[in-house]
Amino acid sequence: MDNGKTVRKKKKGVVCIAALFASYFMTAVMLLILALLLYKMDLDESKIAAGILIVYIVSGFVGGFLAGKGIGSKKYLWGLAVGILYFIILMGISAASGNILLQEGVHVLTTVILCAGSGMMGGMLS
Repeated sequence: MDNGKTVRKKKKGVVCIAALFASYFMTAVMLLILALLLYKMDLDESKIAAGILIVYIVSGFVGGFLAGKGIGSKKYLWGLAVGILYFIILMGISAASGNILLQEGVHVLTTVILCAGSGMMGGMLS
């Protein structure tokens, strides 16, 4: 017997997964643009780092916005959750690819704050 509560839980999970996919699609597109800019304009390291931070912020915001829009209640918490999941998956991919970013504690802390905060902001503005 399937009640309404179970259906709502399934809907929230589907919305969160869709929001994460959208975030990573946005990440892929923006990193492709950043790579093209790097190739064409020979950007220095500080501009590349700023571009990567912008990618984190925009991707987290989009995911949080879509999660908040899709779920409809407690939008900021769902946006925060999507932002944190985005960060966790990002760190998992980074560790699996051999880029150990975990040694740079300040960088990791900044990244988690940016991802979580932008996701929460997206949820609040949805």
